[in-house]
Amino acid sequence: MNKRKKQIQENLIEDKQYLVEEAVKLMQSFPKLKFKESIDIAIKLGINPQKSDQNMRGAISLPSGSGKPCRVAVFVEGELAKKALDAGADMVGMVDLVDSIKKGEIDYDVVIATPDTMKLVSPLGKQLGPKGLMPNPKEGTVTKDVIKAVEKAKAGQIRYKSDKNGIIHGRIGDISYSENEIKDNIETLLLALKKTKPASAKGIFIKDLSISSTMGPGLQLDISSLNF
Repeated sequence: MNKRKKQIQENLIEDKQYLVEEAVKLMQSFPKLKFKESIDIAIKLGINPQKSDQNMRGAISLPSGSGKPCRVAVFVEGELAKKALDAGADMVGMVDLVDSIKKGEIDYDVVIATPDTMKLVSPLGKQLGPKGLMPNPKEGTVTKDVIKAVEKAKAGQIRYKSDKNGIIHGRIGDISYSENEIKDNIETLLLALKKTKPASAKGIFIKDLSISSTMGPGLQLDISSLNF
């Protein structure tokens, strides 16, 4: 165990469920690294991942953003392409954008398409799928209102998807965020999940919740202290 990990372990309380304020202050007290660590969340849901109707995915705009710059590519042309660029898109195109993606030139965090351009985009599943970039209506990335989608992505919208264990992972800020900013982001995300709880999911829905910095341990949160 290196010196940093040892210092961190000395400050942890075994089996403690932290208030968000306590967890953030603790993470900020850890020995600093040469880069700004993200703060990530892991939410264990009371769903059956084997049932397709209980798999969860979507997008939510966090009140304080995610703390990560977002590069956006949009499949549009003509006047709409100009409007998308004005809204903050980093790249717009059609066949030219398809060609660049096929070459592996995928320097984007979000890819947006209109319903009528999906015939161009669908064959890119091999390139975009593994990176989680394939446009999807549930995430708001297949839409007629691409301008609004670009603005949301640039403003700190995050996308989430439950994994094979029924856990949602995501970035909710960085180590420079205040306790209130992190708490607001967490409660906003939890409320969005609660509103979209699958009808067939029974019992406790939010079962476990923890946050961690990039190079830090997971800190379990006291769910009862959160408002959602």
